[in-house]
Amino acid sequence: MSALGGNSNEKISPNFPKGFFWGSATASYQVEGGISNTDWAQASDEGRLPPCGKATDHYNRFESDFDIAKSIGHNAHRFSIEWARIEPQEGIFDEKEIEHYRNVIQALKTRGMEPFVTLWHFTLPIWFVEKGGFLNPDAPKLFARYCSFVTLRLGFEARFWMTINEPLVWASAGYLKGTWPPFKKTPTTFLKIFKVLALAHKQAYKAMKSNNPELQIGIAKHNIYFSSDWKPWNIAMEWAASWFWNRRFLNMIKEHQDFIGLNYYFYRKFGKSEQLPKSDMGWDIYPEGLYYCLVELGRYKKPLCITENGVADRRDVMRKSFIEDSVKNVQQAITVGLPVIGYFYWSLLDNYEWLFGFEERFGLVAVDYETFERTIRPSALAYKQIIEKNVL
Repeated sequence: MSALGGNSNEKISPNFPKGFFWGSATASYQVEGGISNTDWAQASDEGRLPPCGKATDHYNRFESDFDIAKSIGHNAHRFSIEWARIEPQEGIFDEKEIEHYRNVIQALKTRGMEPFVTLWHFTLPIWFVEKGGFLNPDAPKLFARYCSFVTLRLGFEARFWMTINEPLVWASAGYLKGTWPPFKKTPTTFLKIFKVLALAHKQAYKAMKSNNPELQIGIAKHNIYFSSDWKPWNIAMEWAASWFWNRRFLNMIKEHQDFIGLNYYFYRKFGKSEQLPKSDMGWDIYPEGLYYCLVELGRYKKPLCITENGVADRRDVMRKSFIEDSVKNVQQAITVGLPVIGYFYWSLLDNYEWLFGFEERFGLVAVDYETFERTIRPSALAYKQIIEKNVL
């Protein structure tokens, strides 16, 4: 295995394609602040999850945050729209919040950044939860109605849309591990729920396309790089894990996606594992897995975009090399012919990291949660150099 995750004899073109999207990502609940009508906010009020509160106050500071993103070279940005803001009560839509997100999109565009919009990033409106969430028989229709409404209002403002962020992560944490709302541990429900999510995506896809056929619609899919040693049973487990986690959901929606967003964080080897450097969260750092995940996604013959890839590193001692090594593996994927269109580091800002609260630091930009002061980290400037040259 080469350091680039492929054949070390392959010659790598130094340049990325013209128009390649370089940026970072955020998610509404994790950065905006002031969101109180979701399942996560309710659970934090009950003491079951860390409180989010004002988060980074990005809802009020998005323009200055985008000024920072522009100053560090980004030409694209991925963000999410908060369902509970848009539809605070069933069937009642808030036009003021639509205008807020219209302003967010326009702020990106006026700064020369391409918006990539996610419609649902984990948190659910209370009214939807009270109806049973995605276990309600009407859930796919209700989700598609929300997606349709947003794209009726904003669909001509942005080209790239994602309906769902990490469907299997959400389903497993909420219905298998029981660590996220609704805190269930029922494997049969877990198996059911992600099939419902696939149906919800397909119905949303059709509704959004009927509003504007030119929209480019996908999901952000969290894939893991699975490998194994030579032992047959480990090879079999690797294949099964990759099929179930990486491919099964995508196979279910393969006729209803225009591009695939890849979120890559984890490597799992069946058999004896090598010792790898670890992030502040104890996660193995293995950038080569990004290349192999992209290769696996090549079977779908769709444009590919790395919609999340980041490292928890509060001292900012690993992030520079992490980004450089990750980008090398993206470059390798492009060299072997994969249609990769962009790379989004997670995250632009330090933010609320779900079960970990505000302890972990993924941001290119540090946030002081007392004053909300932003400080650009040195790793962000190293990333800027790659972007500006469009070359390693």
